[in-house]
Amino acid sequence: MLLSPKYRFLFVHIAKTGGTSVRAALARRRWSDPWYWPMFLCSRFSHLSGHRLATKLPRHAKIVAAKELLPKDYFDSLFKFAFVRNPWDLQVSSFHHIRRERPQYLGGYDNFADFLRWKLDPARPYQFHVDTSIELQTDYLIDLRGNLIVDFIGRYESLQQDFAIACGRIGFPAQALPHRRKASDRSRDYRHYYDEDTAGLVAAHFARDIELLGYRFDPPAAPRTDAP
Repeated sequence: MLLSPKYRFLFVHIAKTGGTSVRAALARRRWSDPWYWPMFLCSRFSHLSGHRLATKLPRHAKIVAAKELLPKDYFDSLFKFAFVRNPWDLQVSSFHHIRRERPQYLGGYDNFADFLRWKLDPARPYQFHVDTSIELQTDYLIDLRGNLIVDFIGRYESLQQDFAIACGRIGFPAQALPHRRKASDRSRDYRHYYDEDTAGLVAAHFARDIELLGYRFDPPAAPRTDAP
């Protein structure tokens, strides 16, 4: 989560939705925010007093944390936005990310379908430690009563265009997003990773996301002749 007191925006960073690139673009403006440096120094050195000061919100904090911690009038005055991603595509991206950077969390499965079944098994304990993509994206965007409380929801599928809209709302000139994450080693459309059973698992687990965010799973296109 990224809060700018000067520019009055709150960016809710949901993992695997292009948020690292968005943060990098917004960070250029943070340096000109007069509140940035006092907040940074307090965060860095507050441990010297024996008490950590919560001068910044965690990277992937849910918006309800800001709503509960900030004064109501101030929270309401912020432009609050986030980016979301097709749940089926996000799970494929997450699998490749874990296999590349944290293979110890694969549970012994190197196949996407087997990993997904294990990951979404409600009987498996300690599910959250696998990765944050097991959570609903809408959990990051709602208050304690389940109401969406962001002002703008952009989409990973139209990241650059929607980021330009967010910049316009903040008052920044539109800018190209930097690419801040290593490219995935996936070579196929996400739909080719699923069969009817595994597509249904995602549909059931992320039903609220699919309903509120308007996503759907379409049948895969014909396989590419150059796909491995």
